[in-house]
Parts: sequence; C-alpha cells; structure tokens
Amino acid sequence: MVTIAVTAEGADEPRVAVSPETVKKLTALGAHVKVVAGAGARSRFSDAVLKAQGAEIVASAADALADADVLLKVRRPSPDEVKALKPGAIVAAMLDPYGDRAGLEALAAGGAALFSMEFMPRITRAQSMDVLSSQANLAGYKAVVDAAAMFDSAMPMMMTAAGTVPAAKVFVMGVGVAGLQAIATARRLGAQVTATDVRPATKEQVASLGAKFVAVEDEEFKEAQTAAGYAKPMSAEYQAKQAELVANHIKNQDIVVTTALIPGRPAPRLITRAMVESMKPGAVIVDLAAERGGNCELTEPGKTATTPNGVRIYAPLNLAGEIPVNASSLYAKNLLAFLDTMIDKTEKVLKVDWDDEIVKGTLLAKDGKLVHPSLTQGAA
Repeated sequence: MVTIAVTAEGADEPRVAVSPETVKKLTALGAHVKVVAGAGARSRFSDAVLKAQGAEIVASAADALADADVLLKVRRPSPDEVKALKPGAIVAAMLDPYGDRAGLEALAAGGAALFSMEFMPRITRAQSMDVLSSQANLAGYKAVVDAAAMFDSAMPMMMTAAGTVPAAKVFVMGVGVAGLQAIATARRLGAQVTATDVRPATKEQVASLGAKFVAVEDEEFKEAQTAAGYAKPMSAEYQAKQAELVANHIKNQDIVVTTALIPGRPAPRLITRAMVESMKPGAVIVDLAAERGGNCELTEPGKTATTPNGVRIYAPLNLAGEIPVNASSLYAKNLLAFLDTMIDKTEKVLKVDWDDEIVKGTLLAKDGKLVHPSLTQGAA
C-alpha cells in the first residue's frame, strides 16, 4: 500500500493538495491518505468530508509524514518535513525551482525525490497534470473580476433613457492561459477588449474570443515563439517598436491586465512609468507577474498602489489562491493524474518509471542532489 501524506500549508496559502474527490480516487487506487487536521479548511474541505471519502485525519505533520511514501503539497515543504520522510520518498509540489537556491539545496539534501510541478512538460499526455495552466486559468478570471470591482464605472455598454454608458476598454498584455481567460471574462462582462502578445499563434486565439489583436507584426514577430509554446525574449529594437505602439494604445484604456512571464527570468517590463502617467484617472492595472517583479515599472508586489494621477496598480501574489475551492480542486486533480502514472494498479505499490518523459521533466532532485538540467547546467 502507498501511504500519501498531506500537511497544512503556510498562513499565506489557502489551497490544499487534495480534495474529497481525489482522496476517494487515491483510496480506490489502494493508497492510504493521511491528512493533517484542518489542512483543507480554507478550501472548505472539512476533516469530516475528507474522512468520509477515505482519508485518515491525523493530529500533526509528524503523524502524517511517518512512513509516508509520498508527500503532496501546494508550496515548497519545509526542510523538516522532508527530513521526516523515509529515504527515497516522493515529494510533489510547486517548488518554486528558480527561487531561493540555497533553500532548494537544503530540501534536496533530505534525500527525497523532489518533483516540481511547474516543470511539467507541455505535451498532450501531461495536459491533465499542468498545474500552471489550471491555476493561471483561475487567476485570469479573478484578475478581471477584481478589476471590475475596483473600476468606478460599469463594464458593459448600457443604453438607458437617461443616456448611454460606454463599454469599458480592457487591454490584456500576454495571451497565455491567464490572458485568454481574462479576455473571455472581460468579454462576458461586456467590455471592449484588445490584447497583445509577441507570439504570432495568439493572434487567432484573441480573434476567436471576439477581441482585437494589437502588436507590431514584423519578421521578428513571426519567429517569436519557442517549440514549447513560450515567448522568446525579443530584441531591443522590437521592444522599442512594441512599446511605442502600446504607449499610444494604453493611454485610452480603462483596465489593463498584464500576464507576461518567462520561466526562470524576471518579468519583462511592459508598462513604463510614462505609460502609467498617460492613463486616465480611475484606470486599473492588474499585474499578474508581480511574483517575478511585475510587468509594470510602478508595481509594488503584494500591494495596491495608487499613482498621483489616480491610476490603481493591483499586484497580487497568489490570485488563484483567492479562489481556493476551485484552485485546490483543480490542483488536486493535477496531482492525482501525476501520481496515477507512478502507482502499480495490480500490486498497489509505487513503481516509478525514471525514464518516463513526465518523470524526467519534473524531477528536481534525487539521492540528495539537484538533478534537473535547468538547475545543473554550468554547475561545477
């Protein structure tokens, strides 16, 4: 039998790594799921509900981790949690692989096999395990809902006997999963939506949602996407041309949502101080790249700043976590799909195929050392 531990997250993380649905399915696979009391409370998963689906509710992290084969977390576990695991146990979480290298090495030294869910390969077979997409989808939705609440006017055009209320103008910068959901949500709320991205493939996606695409479409633009579907860093010349186009466009926008992130790098600067100063009083910027410094020059990560000209810049650090019921449910399903590939259905034991593309792509550390190529390249 595979023993799976789920411990509570930190005070700033309301999500949890299992749901009642995934506890039931893991139990059906022959697993014994131990959940620390109260771990699911902030996602409205009570101990009673989890227990009813087959989980054992334990009093402490030490009780959950004793003899555990697997530790499931949302965020990076503490070194003490990893040390409490048996040698070679599996940890699956969003490990923030590019942050706090020393802390990561300390976790690796605990001897567990660390899997970073952010490194999930962008392949068809792994779509159900893609935590970045499941969480970004919710963040894109919440970004527009929060912006609409902060905006001091209506979103849709309203024709009334007293006059017409114009539709709000929403500009989405970065058309990945979060951006597409932001576009769709803004359209559902009746806004006039435009969007920009350096990847040419997104133009058609933007149009399919009823929004207008805004970008400098030159030769460099046509080659601006990696094989994995991420944006490539653009030349200074292209960035200057794109910045000029955006500067002329952004001054008339009511709400701007920025979502541009490149793995392992600081967030690209898309909105300058001058652009913010050109915007109308009451305009709202939601910066979803705040965790990597932000796409806006004036972003204050984790805060809402108001500029002298009356523009509010909202820079949340965990927007998906503000919808914890849905975020935890989707994240738990991602983990379930991942673990399903590692559990032998006949013998009910862990059987990891270390040559599997998904395993190799997400394995961060093993046998006390960091092993992922992105973290070991150039190391002595």
